[in-house]
Amino acid sequence: MIYGYARCSTNEHKQDINRQIRELKAAGAEDIFLEYEHGDSKVKSQQSAMLDRAQAGDTIVTLEVPRLARSTQQLCEIIDCIRTMNLRLVIVGSITLDCRQGQTDPMSEAFLQMAGVFSQLELAMIRARVRSGMANAKAKGARIGRPKVTADDIPSVFLRHYPSFKAGNLNISDLARLCDLSRTTVYKYIELLEHH
Repeated sequence: MIYGYARCSTNEHKQDINRQIRELKAAGAEDIFLEYEHGDSKVKSQQSAMLDRAQAGDTIVTLEVPRLARSTQQLCEIIDCIRTMNLRLVIVGSITLDCRQGQTDPMSEAFLQMAGVFSQLELAMIRARVRSGMANAKAKGARIGRPKVTADDIPSVFLRHYPSFKAGNLNISDLARLCDLSRTTVYKYIELLEHH
């Protein structure tokens, strides 16, 4: 069986994930697992599900090393898993790590690990640029993050049901449901009304 693995940091990037699916199918993937997670996220549920389903002799195809892992440690764990399970890992157009006979080609493994190091370095550089950009924007007086919510931002539907909540006729969940708001937002609005 040939499994494809596509990863995208959020499910808004439809074009990117669709491009990955097309390229994975072209590379022979029969069953594709889609992950919407950041690359350095510890838990990748779809990756785990794919490795749980894979049997000795199967192939896992992905488009590039950063799709699999954004840290060398994660990549080494995946390589160990591929080796232990006697799988073949294909990074399209780049490296194939074939462990179906139980051992790996040391050169391919080294290349994979080097690719992992560069991927981790790239992520660290992106983060440093973002931090520097935010510090620069703050220095220029820009506000970073979400705008502060004030009592004026509270919707009328909330103000309409709030007295019933205060009278004990509604609990937090009822209030959230009636106003179509999250409980966190409801708590924020109550805090604003009661402490201002």
